[in-house]
Amino acid sequence: MIEATVKSSFVLSKVAKMLSYFSPITIILATMIAGAIYVYNKRRARLVKLIEKIPGPASMPLIGNSLHINVDHDEIFNRIISIRKLYGRQQGFSRAWNGPIPYVMISKASAVEPILGSPRHIEKSHDYEFLKPWLGTGLLTSQGKKWHPRRKILTPAFHFKILDDFVDIFQEQSAVLVQRLQRELGNEEGFNCFPYVTLCALDIVCETAMGRLIHAQKNSDSDYVKAVYQIGSIVQNRQQKIWLQPDFIFKRTEDYRNHQRCLSILHEFSNRVIRERKEEIRKQKQSNNNTINGNANNAVEANILDGNNNAEEFGRKKRLAFLDLLIEASQDGTVLSNEDIREEVDTFMFEGHDTTSAAISWILLLLGAEPAIQDRIVEEIDHIMGGDRDRFPTMKELNDMKYLECCIKEGLRLYPSVPLIARKLVEDVQIEDYTIPAGTTAMIVVYQLHRDPAVFPNPDKFNPDNFLPENCRGRHPYAYIPFSAGPRNCIGQKFAVLEEKSVISAVLRKYRIEAVDRRENLTLLGELILRPKDGLRIKISRRE
Repeated sequence: MIEATVKSSFVLSKVAKMLSYFSPITIILATMIAGAIYVYNKRRARLVKLIEKIPGPASMPLIGNSLHINVDHDEIFNRIISIRKLYGRQQGFSRAWNGPIPYVMISKASAVEPILGSPRHIEKSHDYEFLKPWLGTGLLTSQGKKWHPRRKILTPAFHFKILDDFVDIFQEQSAVLVQRLQRELGNEEGFNCFPYVTLCALDIVCETAMGRLIHAQKNSDSDYVKAVYQIGSIVQNRQQKIWLQPDFIFKRTEDYRNHQRCLSILHEFSNRVIRERKEEIRKQKQSNNNTINGNANNAVEANILDGNNNAEEFGRKKRLAFLDLLIEASQDGTVLSNEDIREEVDTFMFEGHDTTSAAISWILLLLGAEPAIQDRIVEEIDHIMGGDRDRFPTMKELNDMKYLECCIKEGLRLYPSVPLIARKLVEDVQIEDYTIPAGTTAMIVVYQLHRDPAVFPNPDKFNPDNFLPENCRGRHPYAYIPFSAGPRNCIGQKFAVLEEKSVISAVLRKYRIEAVDRRENLTLLGELILRPKDGLRIKISRRE
């Protein structure tokens, strides 16, 4: 007993002597760190316990299910779909671990609503970080504190009067597309329509976003066009390959050098256009002040809000670009800096061409496999336009093309441009008997959500009647979300549908389409945008 007491006293004296070497601040910091580690481990244990209750594949320590998704680029989307089909079919969601990060994949409307419908869950997942060098923290990638006021500023840019002005641009560029497609007449083997449509969409979004023509359809070898394509490919490659995600590794690759070169081209172009447009607006205001009794100080703002497009600029009809509203909203840099404006312009450029080009291409293929549906669309167009195929439709006539709109919606159901939506949960979400803990990445598998047989009978069939008014009644509002849903839905969805109507109607009025590729033979790449691995082949012939 005496010996034990002596030993204890000896140990305590040693500890006291050791502690005497450290300052009180060091001891406090060490205690705080130890406490933080304890709290983290306790929370982590809770997270793991809750996640493991959700159906999903067996996982390994540390690496989770990374081996399941460490596959070729063209197989990753199929793996995600397979996990959803194999596990949690009844619940509508399943889980997997990407290393230490839990993912819950959801494809049931009632399970989607508590996440997308909540103003609390608007934070984008880590997967979007790799877009930030290009897009900054614009509307797509920004967090809640920045996103809310920015969304409010940008909403007027998509007012119907502004869209009416954009319709002319849609139609002019659609006419260029129709003309370029002539070279494919008589091509019996078929051709990949994706590049044609993508360049058309790029021309449209560049003129609507920045008020500048880049002539992508006529000059696909321009540095700007090539930079847009290349940086998108690099970002998608980095998202898939875990080893390229750390900056210290990525910066030592050839991809990084190409990435930086593309950024330089893209940002230099955007910054130059912003400078030039600001100078044009300054000169216009100065001119107005000199000619209209000093009452034209707000002429540019009035033009933007009223859709006035009567002025002539550089020998062509003035177009009110997205950029104009941003410059006016910036209030000489007090609200939006030049960098803020560039972020939003670049975001619109990225989101506005990739998504619509994918949608249009898929819909052309679907219509090419259904000649009766194709003929019904043309009959509708002829009826609305009085059989005149030589003029452009007005915005009202485009809005009256209800059956074409059903076909577009059905195309987006089968092949949503954005097949996956990922959100980082900032608090627990209760779905039926399961708790999805804060810190989880919730991945909405839109592609599968749209194929729920309980909502869409015979879900793989292309059936535009799914979107006739009588068939939409009573449908869950989160069962069909091609433009996302809830507070962070797509701000440009009306813009996109109008553009898709303009392009598709222009093509169908001139050409009969025949699908060459069969849907079941296509390999899908579920990246940021849903693409076919080897393109979409169609044939065209003149429509009599």
